[in-house]
Amino acid sequence: MSTFRSDLLKGKTAFVSGASSGINLHIATRFALAGARVTIMSRSPEKIEAAAAGIRAGGGDAIGIAQDVRDHEGVGAALQKAVDEFGAFDILVSGAAGNFVAPFNKISYNGFRAVVDIDLIGTYNVLRQGFAHLRRPGASVINISAGQSFTPYPYQAHVNAAKAGVDMLTRTLAIEWGGLGVRVNSIVPGPIADTEGMARLAPDAETAAKTARRIPLGRFGTKDEIADLALFLSSPAASFITGTLAVRWSDQGAWIEILAMKMSR
Repeated sequence: MSTFRSDLLKGKTAFVSGASSGINLHIATRFALAGARVTIMSRSPEKIEAAAAGIRAGGGDAIGIAQDVRDHEGVGAALQKAVDEFGAFDILVSGAAGNFVAPFNKISYNGFRAVVDIDLIGTYNVLRQGFAHLRRPGASVINISAGQSFTPYPYQAHVNAAKAGVDMLTRTLAIEWGGLGVRVNSIVPGPIADTEGMARLAPDAETAAKTARRIPLGRFGTKDEIADLALFLSSPAASFITGTLAVRWSDQGAWIEILAMKMSR
């Protein structure tokens, strides 16, 4: 059950990239259930249409567009298609991400570039191409980041670099776009249960339990909690919040431990 009233985003329009599954799809679904008309984008035609159909089956108004976030012109075309369908965006979420575990000396050029292209350049593409379609003043832009943006995790050099860039974009655009009435914030989820990321990093019950014990609340977060955070940042209650990194607490030691265990296998 959401903390917020069911019609909170009635009449609003949202665009969410990287939303065929996981946290981003949960955010898009929550927006739709709160009354927003939602466009979701991801590169797999089958997955994104299935995700949009799922939102519609739950009573939401949504379309899915298949597009690789790394394609600058393609992202622009996807955004235009969404505007043609639903109108200008009140909410723009950049959430596409890539990751794998490897020491820096084992990360190939193509591997490093792929993560930077998806996470950082992909965010640039969505925000740069999306700006012209934002309803101003009043629009909310949200970037989905990670703890690697400010804590240097071993075996994550590529993600550390990419997410640090994403969060610096957040801070910079909060300044540049603030005078236009556009708010820009990052969500840093931390360890979230039932996501692909945690399935890769903590694939067995023992590792997951050991990691959870290092988190002050003694558990992983939920996709519902992140979706409610995104809903809050897009609501009138957050109308004076911009340039922030909305961080769910995660213990650095837990992440370093889980990565070290992963590499030792």
